[in-house]
Amino acid sequence: MTKQSDSRMWGGRFSEQTDAFVEAFTASIEFDQRLAMVDILGSQAHAKMLHRIGVLTEDELASIEKGLSNIKAEVESGKFEWSVQLEDVHMNIEARLTQLIGVAGKKLHTGRSRNDQIATDIRLYLREEIKVCQQFIRQFQHGLLELATKHADTIMPGFTHLQVAQPITFGHHLLAWFEMLERDFGRLAGCAKRMNILPLGAAALAGTSYPLDRQYTAELLDFTAPSRNSLDAVSDRDFAIEFCADAAICMTHLSRMAEEMVIWSSAQFNFIVLPDRYCTGSSIMPQKKNPDVPELVRGKSGRVFGHLMSLLTLMKSQTLAYNKDNQEDKEPLFDTLDTLQGSLRAFADMVPNLQVNKESMYQAAKQGFATATDLADYLVNKGLPFRDSHEVVGIAVAYAIDKGKDLSECSLDELKEFHDSIEQDVFDVLTLEGSVNLRNITGGTAPDQVRIQIEQCRKLIS
Repeated sequence: MTKQSDSRMWGGRFSEQTDAFVEAFTASIEFDQRLAMVDILGSQAHAKMLHRIGVLTEDELASIEKGLSNIKAEVESGKFEWSVQLEDVHMNIEARLTQLIGVAGKKLHTGRSRNDQIATDIRLYLREEIKVCQQFIRQFQHGLLELATKHADTIMPGFTHLQVAQPITFGHHLLAWFEMLERDFGRLAGCAKRMNILPLGAAALAGTSYPLDRQYTAELLDFTAPSRNSLDAVSDRDFAIEFCADAAICMTHLSRMAEEMVIWSSAQFNFIVLPDRYCTGSSIMPQKKNPDVPELVRGKSGRVFGHLMSLLTLMKSQTLAYNKDNQEDKEPLFDTLDTLQGSLRAFADMVPNLQVNKESMYQAAKQGFATATDLADYLVNKGLPFRDSHEVVGIAVAYAIDKGKDLSECSLDELKEFHDSIEQDVFDVLTLEGSVNLRNITGGTAPDQVRIQIEQCRKLIS
């Protein structure tokens, strides 16, 4: 019995057409077509390798390369016709190649499977997208350093439990954000390094009987080396999970920054003014200026956390090697990439252009007895044990609260009531300026230290 022609490139074993619903349900072309460029890149390298080992003739290689080049142009121009019936990006490109060049197009899949092909494509794609993330991080960091330079001696309250704790400089606070981002940059670099192993040649799961030159393919695609184990190469998505974990940590940092910007830009704090282009108004309250971008970034962090859990759950019960479950890795991965890059891009432009209300910051730092710790340290330097000085200062603060004034507003006679070692020089440490200048140690908030840190950070990312 002669079987009817089947448009599916794997349909030889089947006796009936796939149900239309199942065809649409199992297709991935709607989201994996963004891998088209790297799929073509991988195919170009594979074709060169097949020619090197004698599977393709010179003419066949030239024909394949020309066909792939034409397909690339079609995709870039938006003229490529994607088909759900062909399921995925690989089959769409291969079918079009065969349509363009004939039999030679059918030889391209020799020695490979869609299993090792997609594992290669995602690595190629993610490798380049990580570079984009890192570029946005660097742009953001440069902007932070410029803003920190302007505000190395701008005094603001430092908080613990969102209560005024000690005075710091705004430049010092910005450099804390810088350090968070630097660790994010390093995690992404580590992820890119670990995933840069070539799966192509692992085929479906067991390798192939063709004498593939996998080292040559790895060199063509700038991979560190071919994978050592074919089962592992096609079945694990830990590199995608690792990226999403790194992205989740970075989004946590951005969310914390966003929370501070939302608070600082409120009328109650009035520390900063966000650029108008990153805010919106209210449809009913004409006075409103809403910090929409920081709020959205804060909200989108939860989206990325969800994608990480999705991928962890996706992989946790899979046996080796490839399973269709892994088709579900792309949408969370792609959305994580888009979300992280969009958030970094927004902050990289918004934060360096903040308007800073120095006076509001300064006045806020004068509240909450921010220099109380300095008085305790002062007494320690006079010979009092720290625990005793802590108690003395606590009593002094209670007195100041009762009198409705700051410690720095108390007279020398008033302060000497709490301990007779207190002298006129106590006012050098009770002022905000005196407090921050005293913290002139490596990593401290003193303006001189902030400027040293800025130069060190500039060298780090130059």
